[in-house]
Amino acid sequence: MHNNDERIELSRYRIEKAKEDLNTAELLYNNGEYRATNNRAYYSIFHSIRSVLALDRFDSKKHSGIIAEFRRSYIKTGIFPKEISYMIDDASIIRNASDYDDMYIASKAQTEEQIKNAKIVYDTVKEYLNNV
Repeated sequence: MHNNDERIELSRYRIEKAKEDLNTAELLYNNGEYRATNNRAYYSIFHSIRSVLALDRFDSKKHSGIIAEFRRSYIKTGIFPKEISYMIDDASIIRNASDYDDMYIASKAQTEEQIKNAKIVYDTVKEYLNNV
């Protein structure tokens, strides 16, 4: 397999992972599992942006590295709208609270917003990938 083919395959794998996480988030949400929904919505966004970075052969062991590179290469350059940057921040904050804060109570409305944002990021990235 050529290097270009490997990048495309990795990108496709990651966007499929993002879709799976989004589907799981919706199932969890419908079950009233808001904390777990927030986790899966975040990971849908995370894998969506990693699918784009796969085309650049960029990866990082840290989430902050992935997010910083995506912002530098794709949001600051105007390839993706800056609203996505806010969605990434919001998802990250809420996921951390859902995962680590014993006193955090995930609200239905906030969780609904996370799914909506994850769908927007997924759809935007999927459209971008279909056109590169």
